[in-house]
Amino acid sequence: MESKKKKAISVLSGGLDSTVATTVFKDYYMHALTFNYGQRSAEMEIKSARAVCKEIGAFHTVIDLPWLAELGSSALTSDEEVPEPGADELDDMDISTETARRVWVPGRNIVFTAIANSFAESEGASVIIVGWDLEEAATFPDNSKEFLKAFNCVLEVGSLDQIKIEAPLINMNKTEIVKLGNDIKAPLTESYSCYKGFEDHCGVCESCMRRKRAFKEAKIYDETVYMQESL
Repeated sequence: MESKKKKAISVLSGGLDSTVATTVFKDYYMHALTFNYGQRSAEMEIKSARAVCKEIGAFHTVIDLPWLAELGSSALTSDEEVPEPGADELDDMDISTETARRVWVPGRNIVFTAIANSFAESEGASVIIVGWDLEEAATFPDNSKEFLKAFNCVLEVGSLDQIKIEAPLINMNKTEIVKLGNDIKAPLTESYSCYKGFEDHCGVCESCMRRKRAFKEAKIYDETVYMQESL
């Protein structure tokens, strides 16, 4: 019976990483949270997350955090130009670090994960699922193993319940994530990665470039529609 299933809270943006990570735990009773924090791609992310939840049978909630867009000057939440690195620049640490700074949203994963913990406590969930991965961790510290370990330590001392953050992709790059997603039949075609928020992926922002490269290197057909087919 469904009532006997373990419960999990997923932080689901509808992106490639969170879609695969959530699907890993699809046998759990799943409540997925998608955050609208004023990002350009909010509408498409919510649409994608909703479709992913329908595919895997998860309950879905959208949480509005309009104040987060007012903090900092991220290109994701302002009129600042979204970086468009070339394919040969994706592994250049200097360039990647700079593009990461330009799209950084202050405290985003801290806020999201803390809210997910509140839901976990209130619903009796033992697991919080996140899509943090090795490739993102190179330039985003809130995707790293250190961040995961530290946040789990916070939950150990700051929660009355035994709740653990699970990041099944923490040791994977994007290519490995696509391969895993294909193996576990994650709804990859429903996922959405573009920073710019167009109905079709722009194909030139860093997130699109990494998505395209991952499918190409994984030798898995990419059904994503890109406005520009570079790479």
